Amino acid sequence: MTSIRPLDVVVIVGRPNVGKSTLFNALTRRRDALVADMPGVTRDRIYGRAVLDGRPVILVDTGGLEAASEQLGQAAQAQTLAAIQEADLLLFVSDGRSGVTSADFEIVQSLRRSNKPIVHAVNKTDGLDPDTLLGEAAELGLTESCAIAASHRRGLDYLSKRVASLLPDQQGEAPIFGDGIRLALLGRPNAGKSTLLNRFVGEERALASPIPGTTRDPVHADIVRDGQSYHVIDTAGIRRRRGSHEGLEKLSTLKAMQAMHQAQVVVLVIDAAEGVSEQDARLAGHIVEAGRSLVLALNKWDQLSEAQRHQCLVSMRERLEFALFAPVVVISALHGSGLGELTDAIDHVYQTASQELSTPALTRVLRDAVAAHPPGGGERFRPKLRYAHSGGLFPTRVVIHGSRTESVKDQYKRYLVNQIRRQFDLLGVPIQLVFKESKNPFAGRKNTLTPRQIQKRKRAGQLGRRKKRRH
Repeated sequence: MTSIRPLDVVVIVGRPNVGKSTLFNALTRRRDALVADMPGVTRDRIYGRAVLDGRPVILVDTGGLEAASEQLGQAAQAQTLAAIQEADLLLFVSDGRSGVTSADFEIVQSLRRSNKPIVHAVNKTDGLDPDTLLGEAAELGLTESCAIAASHRRGLDYLSKRVASLLPDQQGEAPIFGDGIRLALLGRPNAGKSTLLNRFVGEERALASPIPGTTRDPVHADIVRDGQSYHVIDTAGIRRRRGSHEGLEKLSTLKAMQAMHQAQVVVLVIDAAEGVSEQDARLAGHIVEAGRSLVLALNKWDQLSEAQRHQCLVSMRERLEFALFAPVVVISALHGSGLGELTDAIDHVYQTASQELSTPALTRVLRDAVAAHPPGGGERFRPKLRYAHSGGLFPTRVVIHGSRTESVKDQYKRYLVNQIRRQFDLLGVPIQLVFKESKNPFAGRKNTLTPRQIQKRKRAGQLGRRKKRRH
């Protein structure tokens, strides 16, 4: 497994709360990085695509560079230093409102030792004189300085030109960042998602800590395994609703759900040592409802005794009965066991979900299912299901046409889904049924007579009246 490094890497660095994540979101034109008016929000390296003056690059948001004593703060610093090492250009951001600080001088000295091009962005200049701010910034000794207001997108065009001009010349064509199977890792806090991502990538891409809630931002990584590329998103652990009162945690949960909807395959990472919980069942329900292909990964399997393993499987059958169409893989993200089986399951589920379902085949399955077990409702008012066709992929939809389809019961819908899944071998693929009521194409249409037809009708009426008078 190798990491993809397709494009030039631009790393955003600076003190905490100077607007790095706001600038990242503005340049990528997305909201992958959390933004809040407090320091220490960003902890992991956040990767995104950006086009700077027509030049596609990989943009990396990092945590704020400052002295830290706690464990998570030191780990975040290590993430930032690792990002600096892989950068082709460093985009240093300072706060124009607070001016140049001693911490800025220390950061610039550290960046100079990397021997990489540096562009200085003086942020939060809205309402201030940019020339004055750039004059103060000259004390840092950086020749490439730009005044910007990231929150209002001012000065970004000029900044993009300066960054693009200092990037090294590209040699040949590079693959597009983010190609491959879009894969999201979901689960409760401390289930092992970040450890699994790091095992996939082969480096410490995401912070992995026994402290729940370490990951806040979605962490993206592109990897290749056996010729198949994957775009993997590690998401924040999703707690029970009443256990997530903090505003940032709510934002993290929202971004995790957004990542789920953007993915083609979702791996639900379950802490097997704690068993399958109600929260795991809720997450599986969200995935199935969204129509995303699903793989169940029972992590920390190596830590369990035979009795504990049996109990875990029993709880899974009880709580995840509705999702047992998905393949189940036992893994140890920490030691890497079961990783091959997991990627095989992901590949199989993706290939299964990608297959086109032909209209004749779907209609044949529908008619066989109805013949074997007709829908209830009585002979006169029984729904009549006539034909079916594909309604799209990711999610997999099957459109069924007929009459009185609104009376099809949920139990019968599940029966049809199981028949379709069995006939097409749709392992790990939720199927969404869409019913369309067949209508009379001539209903409500008034027949317009030609002048000849009108004249003919008049003559027929006159003839009828003459016959009546004779009799």
